[in-house]
Amino acid sequence: MKAAVWYGKKDIRVEERELRPLKETEVKVKVAWAGLCGSDLHEYEDGPVFVPVDEPSPLTGDKAPLTMGHEFAGIVEEVGAKVTKFKPGDRVAVNPTITYGNKSEDVDIYDGTAFIGLHTDGGFTSFTNVPEKNVYLLPEPLTLQDGALVEPTAVAVQAVKEGNLQFGDTVAVFGAGPIGLLTVIAAKAAGASKIIALDLSEARLEKAKEVGATHVINSGNTDPVKAILDIVPDGVDVSFEVAGVKATFEQSIEVTKARGSMVIVSIFARPIEWNPIQLILKGAKITSSIAYSPTSFQQTIDLMASGQLKPQSIITGQIQLEDIVDKGFEVLSNDKSQAKILIKLSGEK
Repeated sequence: MKAAVWYGKKDIRVEERELRPLKETEVKVKVAWAGLCGSDLHEYEDGPVFVPVDEPSPLTGDKAPLTMGHEFAGIVEEVGAKVTKFKPGDRVAVNPTITYGNKSEDVDIYDGTAFIGLHTDGGFTSFTNVPEKNVYLLPEPLTLQDGALVEPTAVAVQAVKEGNLQFGDTVAVFGAGPIGLLTVIAAKAAGASKIIALDLSEARLEKAKEVGATHVINSGNTDPVKAILDIVPDGVDVSFEVAGVKATFEQSIEVTKARGSMVIVSIFARPIEWNPIQLILKGAKITSSIAYSPTSFQQTIDLMASGQLKPQSIITGQIQLEDIVDKGFEVLSNDKSQAKILIKLSGEK
């Protein structure tokens, strides 16, 4: 079967790969749709970031070359001998996070986190085998295409939770890429009264307004800190850093009110230099979020099914697997009007 395989920076190949044998605790999924993620783009442009290269991942036992893809949904094709919750024909979304499982999510969400599609073979292919505990049923209102949006939406849901966002709070979102847009959507659903989105791209800012931002600021045309404080003089209750650069990291702290929260959601592909005195003098709190708890993943499915979360409008393109480099990775690298590009595998609804 064809698969998009990561070999190195700027080296992703669509080639024939054999599906490894199904374990007794695994589910074989026929992939219908898969999403290109910002973390996939980081691996393409700057990798390896997460992909294990020199040594196998201690959680998965795998290393590059690996089939990419961690945002995907499909139909159960086959189940292992010890699988009890699923049967062939079930429509499912896949939670790609893999942990040691030694701690409850209330103690440690991550517990040695690895990801299907980054630390082991993922969903940019026709079929993939995943642990039963990583599989979630899709309720009937949701399509399989919707299912491919569950994972990135869950990232935003968890980020909003980590920020302890309350009804009526004010929010700033630095970066209006896919996760930034989903953070806007999640913050709106959580009851934020003012949602300020910031980016350098006018196209992305227009999309941010479409999905719920009450204010947009082009950081290249104006001082973003002054512009936000003109709207919310004491600073926002919660800021979300979703750009992954030094400037927005510092600006996110600067615009957060005393005792407010700044949530780091982005992946920093390289280190930044920062003086913690900024935080000490500001009195804000910093937290971070890279994934989601199993509870948040299920809640995201439920909220999408009920219509309280509507991430579908962030889709800006659909491509074939064979075009994943030229019409996927390269387009996301160079065209900032793009948000979420989906890869059509079986294409079933």
